[in-house]
Amino acid sequence: MSGAMQARVYLDYNATAPVRPQARAAVLRALELGGNPSSVHAAGRAARALVEEARAEVAGLIGAPAADLVFTSGGTEANALAIESAVAAGSRQLIVSAIEHDSVQETARAQGVAVEVLPVDRNGVADLDWLAARLARWGAADGRPFVALMLANNETGIIQPVAEAAALVRDAGGWLHVDAVQAAGKIPVDFSALGADTLAVSGHKLGGPQGAGALAFGRRAVLSRRQHGGGQERGRRGGTENVSGISGFGAVAEASRELREAHGLVRNQAWRDAAAERLKRAGAVVMGEAAPRLANTLCVATPGFPSDLQVMALDLAGVMVSAGAACSSGKVKASPVLAAMGHGDLAGCGIRVSGGWATTEADWNRFTDAWFEAFQRHAARRTPAPAGA
Repeated sequence: MSGAMQARVYLDYNATAPVRPQARAAVLRALELGGNPSSVHAAGRAARALVEEARAEVAGLIGAPAADLVFTSGGTEANALAIESAVAAGSRQLIVSAIEHDSVQETARAQGVAVEVLPVDRNGVADLDWLAARLARWGAADGRPFVALMLANNETGIIQPVAEAAALVRDAGGWLHVDAVQAAGKIPVDFSALGADTLAVSGHKLGGPQGAGALAFGRRAVLSRRQHGGGQERGRRGGTENVSGISGFGAVAEASRELREAHGLVRNQAWRDAAAERLKRAGAVVMGEAAPRLANTLCVATPGFPSDLQVMALDLAGVMVSAGAACSSGKVKASPVLAAMGHGDLAGCGIRVSGGWATTEADWNRFTDAWFEAFQRHAARRTPAPAGA
């Protein structure tokens, strides 16, 4: 069967996961119900019940008290709420890991305070010795220390030593923010055990609708008001709640918390590793292979094979992957994450392949077959013709 006639293969779950049936059902239920959750009549009370049910489900997914969870429009807003709150509370020096998502890095740089970069090693793991030394030199003029360290990187899947970092930050009297957008639903997340002060999550990475996220906050975090309005979200985020989106978010959080996708993730790891071994035989380099990684994620770079060519060739073959993060207005560019890991020579040659709840072994096999065809065509074009030909 030709590639044009085959079903397309979606392996870009880290960008967004296809909507799960549980989310679709919850969204439709909320839309059919109607009602403003701030209204006191029956429809309003029913809408409020849906929001609070979802709050408990999302909080349960990440091990946080439901009362300490603010719904937002997504992970980007949740990250911004944490960073802006820390600056409003007196932080004058922000430490942001070199592999943070743009929503963290750009927001930090927009605050008008100094920003330092927490480096990572060649495996993409944060350098906690550097962090400990920097916190030891912290001055009173810098205000309360603020550190942003994601739990799992969106491009490489590498899992960070957040609990260890939290202990260092806590001893320094600081605020640790954790972007757990890629980690939630893929590995166990326990807000209390991690020791973070704030933690961001997003529904669409789990198979929920886009446009719904949340920020969990601990007792040491003083949240500022994100936007003014009618006092929703306990006065921290004005505006009528996105009831349908929040309901869908809650539904997939509950499904993930009950580990209904655990077997799928385990299978993805075996399929991913088999694909990685095939690509390595062609000279590809697996990023962070020696570090703990999300089971669904493969970040691989091939010398001399640009990311954009790989993504386009695979798309033409009916296989959808990405080149790093999917938050750059559709642009393919050299990965700053790979550069920060010391792989600057490969930063423009990396792709990210990520499976999820509906992925099959055939999908991963189709990816590797299509990749090899593209690689061989590219290699043939690069091979100079024999003299006199």
